[in-house]
Amino acid sequence: MSTEPSYDDSARGGIADVTASFAGVLLILTSFMQVLHGISALSDPDLYAAGTDYLYKFNLNVWGTIHIVVGAASFVVAIGIMMRRSWGQIGGIVVCGLGILTEFAFLPRYPLWSLVIIAFYLFVIWALNVQYRGAKS
Repeated sequence: MSTEPSYDDSARGGIADVTASFAGVLLILTSFMQVLHGISALSDPDLYAAGTDYLYKFNLNVWGTIHIVVGAASFVVAIGIMMRRSWGQIGGIVVCGLGILTEFAFLPRYPLWSLVIIAFYLFVIWALNVQYRGAKS
């Protein structure tokens, strides 16, 4: 039995803990933006620019559904991050990676919005990677 704490109580550990909390909050906000992105794609396909011919030829109903699913998964994982669960930390990195791929594929339709969401996801991945070393399972 070890008496070593399961968290890093140094200044770096404290900053990492606050940053991970911020990442959880940011992932909740990003999940809401993903769901709104999906709802707008489902309700008004003319909102997004048709763009030129590109590789990913899904109609906007498919894109809307994909964004809603990724947003819902992001919300569940963000709650796990806020509760300091190890599955939340690992799931956050996975969901953010999937979110980045989704937004990258959606870049021709709505480039500025996609770049903002990609930046949020990248920050969350960074914050979760510097998180304290002993998350509860």
